[in-house]
Amino acid sequence: MGMSVTISVAAEQDAEQIFRLQYLCFQSEAALYGNYRIDPLVQPLDSVREEVAKDCVFVARLGDEVVGSVRGALTDDGAAAIGKLCVHPRLQGHGIGARLLRAAESALAEQHGAKRFRLHTGHRSEGNLRLYRKVGYRTVGTSKGEDGVPMIVLEKAAGTYAATA
Repeated sequence: MGMSVTISVAAEQDAEQIFRLQYLCFQSEAALYGNYRIDPLVQPLDSVREEVAKDCVFVARLGDEVVGSVRGALTDDGAAAIGKLCVHPRLQGHGIGARLLRAAESALAEQHGAKRFRLHTGHRSEGNLRLYRKVGYRTVGTSKGEDGVPMIVLEKAAGTYAATA
């Protein structure tokens, strides 16, 4: 019998697994844009450790292995910025991303008072856009990442949490 994936708050000792998972998962995004200098691929381990310590970070676990993660933090305008959602390639398409979003959204709204959620993804990232729209996010604008990748900015109101797929 197989194990089930559980969602929990990330612990300090998860930082290295999150770092490695992020590097693996964002390879396909880098290839999509022909840019291997995107933030998730160049972020140092110490920076991931800092985010785990201060931000709202959730992980998906299969046994002891971290197979997914997401980060969120309150912004100055009362929104919650959600980012670096990733799920191990072998487990994508099973609702884990939506479950991670739901956990982050719930915590950010209930514990930190977020009034809305904001995230961004590359303009060619159709799979990401499909997931975000499926769970209620709507396009509110565009921006350009520090790495030069054109991004689509999406938002949704707090209280309209992601449904599991």
